[in-house]
Amino acid sequence: MNQRLLAKTFVELADNLVADFDLIDFLRLLTDRCVGMLGASAAGVLLADRDGELRVMAASDEQVRLLELFQLQNDEGPCLDCFRTGAPVIVANLSGEADRWPRFVAAAHRSGFGAVQALPMRLRDEVVGALNLFHAAPGPFDPDATPLAQALADVATISLLQQRTAHRSTVLNEQLQSALNSRVLIEQAKGKLAERRGIDMEQAFTTLRGYARAHNRRLSDLARAFIDDSEALPGLRS
Repeated sequence: MNQRLLAKTFVELADNLVADFDLIDFLRLLTDRCVGMLGASAAGVLLADRDGELRVMAASDEQVRLLELFQLQNDEGPCLDCFRTGAPVIVANLSGEADRWPRFVAAAHRSGFGAVQALPMRLRDEVVGALNLFHAAPGPFDPDATPLAQALADVATISLLQQRTAHRSTVLNEQLQSALNSRVLIEQAKGKLAERRGIDMEQAFTTLRGYARAHNRRLSDLARAFIDDSEALPGLRS
């Protein structure tokens, strides 16, 4: 095994805080490196969406992408079992699992695969998906490859969850800043209206709010237009 490439892969999978982080490229890197370093014939990644439904997010080739889709459409297969239980599903010979996953086994054989390793992508109790390694020939797996593949899946999962957290934090900060900016506009509009009409600030706010509701407008947009004198606003300026 190329130790330098292995070290580089771990660094790349951990480096998710760059500005141009691309999720699809990140997951394709994971599948490609699993094929290139671990002796798998093909690899795929399934991730759960916001509703907990699995989606095919990356595949080392089109054939395995279609096989992953087949699993989801038929609701059977090792990758689904892995995701649902949070435990690895290691099958050295798919022929022996024909009773367990009849449609999947037949489809896998048609695609040229005889063995599979499905590894959970999880952090503690949170399972976000599965990394799936397909092998053309049935037979025992390299004893060092499975724990290494799980380690790659674990590092990728940490990066994914960190990226999600960072994204949520960014969205929350943007929403907070937007709310703060809107509040400044509204306060300025209240002051201007209060001075113009000789009313107090609470009355000014009630007037602005009532006008916004009556005209189906956002209060912050109305406040900006009133401050900038960019619109006539009949009934408010008079």
